[in-house]
Amino acid sequence: MAEEKKASKLKQVSKKSLRVMQKTRRKHPIREQARIIKYGTKGFSRNIWLSTAATAVMAITLIILFVTIVASAVLTSTAELMKSKIDITIYLKPNTSREILNELTATISEDKNTKSVETSTSEEEYAKFLKENEGSDEIINILDEEMTKLMIAKMQATMRIKVKDVDNLDSIKKIVEEDELFVKYVDGDKAPTYDVNQAEIATITSWARIARTGGIILAGVFLVISVLIIFSTIRMAIFSRREEIYMMKLVGAEKRFIRGPFLVEAEISGIISGLIAATVSYFGFRFVSPKLSNYGINVDSINEILESNKLILVFLVFVAVGILIGRISARLAVHKYLNKS
Repeated sequence: MAEEKKASKLKQVSKKSLRVMQKTRRKHPIREQARIIKYGTKGFSRNIWLSTAATAVMAITLIILFVTIVASAVLTSTAELMKSKIDITIYLKPNTSREILNELTATISEDKNTKSVETSTSEEEYAKFLKENEGSDEIINILDEEMTKLMIAKMQATMRIKVKDVDNLDSIKKIVEEDELFVKYVDGDKAPTYDVNQAEIATITSWARIARTGGIILAGVFLVISVLIIFSTIRMAIFSRREEIYMMKLVGAEKRFIRGPFLVEAEISGIISGLIAATVSYFGFRFVSPKLSNYGINVDSINEILESNKLILVFLVFVAVGILIGRISARLAVHKYLNKS
């Protein structure tokens, strides 16, 4: 009997407090917002295990999104870098003169896909050979005057062409195969290097596509899981405070005031998960970055962002996305309850 009287008294006090809050709400919007934040923070700590689970899953989702974006970006930039370094080498007959090389250069430069052209005579190619092997005493010692003349007589002149689009070499091939001067001076014993590195570029490009598609699917799965966990967390919090919500409605509390603390709970999860995901992603990338560089993966663009003032922006983006996920999940849960009740 005494307990019932005590409970009844507490309800009356709660109702009285809620009425006072309702009357002063419009006069003190800052105080109202402070109360919402206070109740939301208490709710987060009250359901700490569910809140921790929601935060962890959301952090994993954000990390997967980061990995997806970074993997796609670095693989795509690596493929573009490889394309920019590719040159087509045309092997010309030994002892092709500089005058002939200049004529061939003028012809190939007329093609719109030609970016730049470099040529070397047989003597210049021999000089490059000596420079590349200057540390090898065995090779240098056998190159007497007679051997030098023989090597120059057998060494092809070369033309190295950088193109704007390595995926469209038809016009270059047509000139090399049909122009009279090229047909006359191209060395038939050694074919032009049209397809060098094309297989590697195609492989890296496909990796980038797979990383982007697979990452989006995986991130989507974890996004759904995190939304469901946050949804369940908020629903359980609503259930445990259903009497409190009922009293709020009795004194005329607006839906915004009822909804507010639950949104704050979800936003706290979003902030914490964003900070955790950003920290793990930052140090994780810094750890694997040198290893990726050793394999020829271009990570310069990502490193520039993470080593500059933009790092703060990266952390803010993580937190903003975390808050957005949490807020949407919480609104769905609260909206469903408020419409039912």
